[in-house]
Amino acid sequence: MGKGDRRTKRGKIFRGTFGKYRPRKKKKSKNLKEEKPQGSENQ
Repeated sequence: MGKGDRRTKRGKIFRGTFGKYRPRKKKKSKNLKEEKPQGSENQ
């Protein structure tokens, strides 16, 4: 089990693929400022 093994995380990194052992990271949303109410910071 190493770089040539498709089922391990190291093998996935070596091949540049994703799967169960190396899931893709979820993208962060860019709308973080819109979720917070503007007037409630100093109350």
